[in-house]
Amino acid sequence: MNDLKGFKVAVIVTDGFEEAELTEPAVALRTAGATVEILSPKEGNIQGYRHHEKSVTVTVDHLLSEVVPESYDGLLLPGGALNADAIRMNPEAQEFVKNFDEARKPIASICHAPWLLVSSGLVKGRKLTSYSSIQDDIRNAGGHWVDQEVVHEKNWITSRRPQDIPAFNREVLRAFAEAKKSSGVAV
Repeated sequence: MNDLKGFKVAVIVTDGFEEAELTEPAVALRTAGATVEILSPKEGNIQGYRHHEKSVTVTVDHLLSEVVPESYDGLLLPGGALNADAIRMNPEAQEFVKNFDEARKPIASICHAPWLLVSSGLVKGRKLTSYSSIQDDIRNAGGHWVDQEVVHEKNWITSRRPQDIPAFNREVLRAFAEAKKSSGVAV
């Protein structure tokens, strides 16, 4: 059982996120008892998409500049090419991810979201997956890209696309529950 009560998850995201890659993992995490907070460089609401069509908007809980990685136990990075391309260039997002990785806290990223890991200089020597169109970026940054629905390597969980979300969610819940157990997160 994946009991995540007391486990706090940061979601770094902005306009252009792929709806299912944010909403479905967030529902799974909340259902398991985790607290999920939306962090963005932008205040207010952010616009989601279903591929190329606008869909839901999501309310930002905190500006990325107003929080510290130490306040969170897990990190979710949704995809969507527009979102991922904007977030990867944000110095605060890069620093947040670097701090999270250095602390060996779990990082779950799907689709185009591994671009942030590339731009943060973290993929060299790491095995991961992503949307196929960014495999060259991962390889050029020294990562080992594989075509699998989900890859769990050290503290990273990566996945390719919305169709892989069921496998992604299962592995994210399992990995976050393991991290909670090993870190002694209070309930």
